[in-house]
Amino acid sequence: MSVKDFLLPDLGEGLTESEIASWKIAEGDTVSVNQVIAEIETAKALVELPSPFDGTIRTLYAEEGATVQVGEPLIAFELDGDDDEPGDAPPEREPVLVGYGPKKERSAAPRRRRRSWEGEKTQAPDQRPDASAAPASTTEAPASDAPETPNRPERPRTTPPVRIFAREIGVDLTEIEGTGSDGLITRSDVQRAAHAAQPEARQSVRETAPERGEVRTPIKGVRKATAAAMASSAFTAPHASEFITIDVTRTGELVARLRTQHPDTRITIMTIVSQAMLLAAKRTPSVNAHWDDEAQEIVEYGYVNLGVAAATQRGLVVPVVKDADTLGLLELADAISALVSTARDGRTQPEDMSGGTMTLTNVGVFGVDAGTPILTPGQSSILAAGAVRRRPWEYDGEIALRDVMTLSLSFDHRIVDGEQASRFLVDVSRVLEDPGTALTLL
Repeated sequence: MSVKDFLLPDLGEGLTESEIASWKIAEGDTVSVNQVIAEIETAKALVELPSPFDGTIRTLYAEEGATVQVGEPLIAFELDGDDDEPGDAPPEREPVLVGYGPKKERSAAPRRRRRSWEGEKTQAPDQRPDASAAPASTTEAPASDAPETPNRPERPRTTPPVRIFAREIGVDLTEIEGTGSDGLITRSDVQRAAHAAQPEARQSVRETAPERGEVRTPIKGVRKATAAAMASSAFTAPHASEFITIDVTRTGELVARLRTQHPDTRITIMTIVSQAMLLAAKRTPSVNAHWDDEAQEIVEYGYVNLGVAAATQRGLVVPVVKDADTLGLLELADAISALVSTARDGRTQPEDMSGGTMTLTNVGVFGVDAGTPILTPGQSSILAAGAVRRRPWEYDGEIALRDVMTLSLSFDHRIVDGEQASRFLVDVSRVLEDPGTALTLL
């Protein structure tokens, strides 16, 4: 039997670190190849990590919630088979999980040590292998050379969602007796434990904290990536903005008819705004472009990968509809609906959030009329759609109640001139005021 250390792979597009959202296995469990062993939260998505081996989990090197650098030890596997003598075996090929890319060479140790269980014997300061000494994504050592695993209590048995819930509200699972099947700790068990601890917690707060204090939230995951991207964009591209307020009553009537005709497709006013953007970009290609500073060139794309900003519990994410300009209205509606739904479930994959060429964001869903959105790095325009409000409006020479919306366009003034931005914004508004105008932009 041999022991192999599995190093955290690059989970997409050069990411340097990831957080252990939840373990799907425990030490001592037997796993098979491609079995999901963990949920890993990157700066872009929540990714399921499959096992690269058939074997037994010997050691988990990081706790849930720990941040681990790419290329550092994550799990030790016990594999069946005879130990190899030095020099007897040819060099192993480096195993690479499909879609994850090769490991990064790093020498730093993981940021957090594995939890010390009650009753565990004192160990050396760090028993984890040095990632810099590993020639490949795995390291191998005879099982006989490893220290005996001390006896310790079994890891509390529960499900990943309950484990995350307990961590979020500060409940220690080792102090809970499960009432579920075979002692499984349920969500109700955690809630009861939290409720029982409330009087003591309130007293502790009164004794140690001021009446009014502050809340500190670690900057990590999607929030960390969003902050870096927005700061980079704001201080790199010279932003300019324009606004236009329009009557979208006819578009609302069109959406109502399409919903009746296609009940299985989720069609909204944002679907029509998306289609209007795609049509208007044909007349003004500079809004679908990129400033290549290194080559000193402006790159205009011959395709549109439309980013659709979505607010999720993990923060703002922007999944991308690839080749959106080739899709019909119903296909576009289905694509946007699927991507946004997946994003809100926290399941968007890194490849679905890369390659965007222009972006649409819906601030109206929050009841906001307008804003000045920050450009997605590498793009030259982003359009924000405000709330649709019933207002008195001039219509056919009279004052009538109409559905009114404000559109806000932010653009990179290095690439897009004011005349070009205005033309694009007016073309989008013309389609929304009278959807039949779309025929003139085909």
